[in-house]
Amino acid sequence: MVTLEEISQLFYGAGEEVAGWEGSQEDLISLAAKSFPGKAFCVVKQWILIDLTVTPDEKEKLTNLGLLPMTLFAHEVVLDSKRRFQPQMWVRSNFGRSFTEGCMFETKSTVYLLLGAGQRKEASVATAFSMKAC
Repeated sequence: MVTLEEISQLFYGAGEEVAGWEGSQEDLISLAAKSFPGKAFCVVKQWILIDLTVTPDEKEKLTNLGLLPMTLFAHEVVLDSKRRFQPQMWVRSNFGRSFTEGCMFETKSTVYLLLGAGQRKEASVATAFSMKAC
């Protein structure tokens, strides 16, 4: 069971500051379209890249599935190309497939475009995936 302390640490605890995209939103979308043609995108701000604490066996299983032991939480959606999320909503991704250019976090169905600085933190799978929209 995930504790309130674990969730509080994920949201409010210390993390490593990470630079995201510092250029224009339009240039970031253009870069994503070239890097991931035809893939849905979601521009986000105030984001946390979460390195998941997994066992060696869990890591091997994820690797065999082409997944990273990482997920993304963003406090604010700016623009979602498929209109799944409204602006100013929060979003949590599924497991990542790639993290490129320091500003594009790819999952199976979406590439999350990271505007501005964010944070990188570590959390258990249970803690990271405990956040659900009601």
